[in-house]
Amino acid sequence: MRQNKIVGITITSESKQTVLEKILKYVDKPSGFFHIVSLNPENLVIAKEIDSFKRAIETSQIKIIDGVGIVLTGRWLGVQIGERVTGVNLMEELIKVASDRRLRVLMIGGKPYLADSLAKCYQEKYPKAKFLGTIGIKNIKKPTKSEEEVISSIVVGYKPHFVFVAFGSPDQELWIGRHKKILSGRVVIGVGGAFDYLSNNIKRAPVVIQKIGMEWLYRLVIQPWRWKRQLKLIKFVWLVIRQKWNRN
Repeated sequence: MRQNKIVGITITSESKQTVLEKILKYVDKPSGFFHIVSLNPENLVIAKEIDSFKRAIETSQIKIIDGVGIVLTGRWLGVQIGERVTGVNLMEELIKVASDRRLRVLMIGGKPYLADSLAKCYQEKYPKAKFLGTIGIKNIKKPTKSEEEVISSIVVGYKPHFVFVAFGSPDQELWIGRHKKILSGRVVIGVGGAFDYLSNNIKRAPVVIQKIGMEWLYRLVIQPWRWKRQLKLIKFVWLVIRQKWNRN
């Protein structure tokens, strides 16, 4: 039986509604570690390079299809792909859930003061929920013991239902994986640059560009320094072609 994989990563075929239902079910009866990861071509390439990152992806409870490249690749390879749900959009959906259910939300990472500022904005917009933000770690490549201890004390004392971590991939997923114990009982998701978009520090692409899957190009235009990251797309294309070739 052929496995439902793209370049070695198992792909789950789920709708946005199914994803939300699973999250709500867990919130009602939290048990164990609940990690949501976003899949895009860049992440799949990194997973081929870093085993611990691949394990973090494969052992996650939910994989959302963030990049349109995954959708197109799935069609070409005949791999079943679920509904595309970006990390930013899922975060917005969960914040609304937090408001409806009076839940606690913790935002970690991003630029200095950004998480705190965003949390305050959401607190005003959704007063029924509770929001808390912290940069947590200044340099995720070299976290200090004191920084880790502060985050741990915040999680233990605040008892968040949702934890959004914005250290960028693969660092955020690896960090989450290293802290499974302290994060157990909470819905945890790495959201990359979502804080920047939701705070309007960086303007998102027009909706029409998002729908046709060209948001990555829009981001490259307004953030040209990202060109080095786009080189991974070349490797991704090669890996996909090789997978297609090996199947034939």
